[in-house]
Amino acid sequence: MSETAAIQHVSARVNYGLINFILFWCALIVVSSAYVTTPLFSVFESTFDVSKTMSAWTSSSFSFFYAVGFLLFGPLADRIGRKQIIVFGMISLTIVTPLIAMTNSFGALIALRGIQGFVASTFAPSALAYAFDIIPSKKIVTTIGFISFGYVTSGIFGQVLADVIYQWGSWNLVFIAFGVLYFLTLLAVFFLLPTPDKAGHKEGISFYVYHSKLIFKQRNFILIYTITIMLLLTFMGMYTLLGSYLSNEPYGLSEKEILGVRAIGIVGMLISPFVGRIVGKIGVFITLRLGLLLAALGLFLLGVGDSIVFLVMMSIIYVFGISLIFPSIMVLIGELGGERRALANAFYAFILFIGAMLGPIVAIELLQLFTYFTTFIILAFLLVIGLILSIFVKK
Repeated sequence: MSETAAIQHVSARVNYGLINFILFWCALIVVSSAYVTTPLFSVFESTFDVSKTMSAWTSSSFSFFYAVGFLLFGPLADRIGRKQIIVFGMISLTIVTPLIAMTNSFGALIALRGIQGFVASTFAPSALAYAFDIIPSKKIVTTIGFISFGYVTSGIFGQVLADVIYQWGSWNLVFIAFGVLYFLTLLAVFFLLPTPDKAGHKEGISFYVYHSKLIFKQRNFILIYTITIMLLLTFMGMYTLLGSYLSNEPYGLSEKEILGVRAIGIVGMLISPFVGRIVGKIGVFITLRLGLLLAALGLFLLGVGDSIVFLVMMSIIYVFGISLIFPSIMVLIGELGGERRALANAFYAFILFIGAMLGPIVAIELLQLFTYFTTFIILAFLLVIGLILSIFVKK
């Protein structure tokens, strides 16, 4: 059955609104685990008697193995099936996540976070290819908007939910609660997501090596991937800095007040489900460049501000810009990748979370060398470089 015929066959018996919501929720709850330890760094420092840089590895370990997993699960999704890989990932997360709550060793915590990141990587490379398999072309940009909304919202949702659960109970309870959420998500994916009527590919490793070379020979992908690594590097870096920045003088905010500042950032993400319409009106390239410009501006001014209200507004502008960038890049990869889109998306996700791994470490190291102001400026400059590179991306 051809790809078009498969989509037409499935379209007669699916609820696209439900599919969009489930894919959004999966993106939100899976990627949230990358961020749950960010507000807990100080807790791990005191609990396990480790340095600030070491505590950041509770985040970076997840991000590194999350990134590595994409290189495996992208091709596996082609061979075994996209929904099957997503289901496997949810089962694994349901098992691994509560085990993190039971550890009393910092080394075991880092190791289990790495395993959690690895199995969490089943979703992202499968989701975009699954959407293109099951959703008609006229609806695909909307679906991508919902998936990317889940991705970008997870950056704040994960931090806020983890902080709330910790303040209500303990850091261990954070991972128990997420384990329960993964089990409920597994049920929704298994019973409510339709399975595409599309045979898996049976090509061997040489097929993927060959097509990987083709992807990295294209200037567009080189430019897009270079921009990609800057996104979560600056995002994780910014939120790693923000907590300590606001807790020190002259602000002196409490943990609950910092939690409120993080939560308000979600306002900037509310644009994500509607980015598809923006792309339709002004084009994907203008949307991408606008997002990079706003994100760089917000991050730059975050270091300049001297009042809480101003800082909150700049964090919203930064997040708003990031929310425009993610779906724009996903649309570009889907369009430019063609039959290689699953593999191209796997490399995108790998590079994205290499940036996430580097974010907290880079921010902490920069802060040891420079002031908060200079560190925010350096992170903003990375996005300016991304903006310049985006000018050379051509359809």
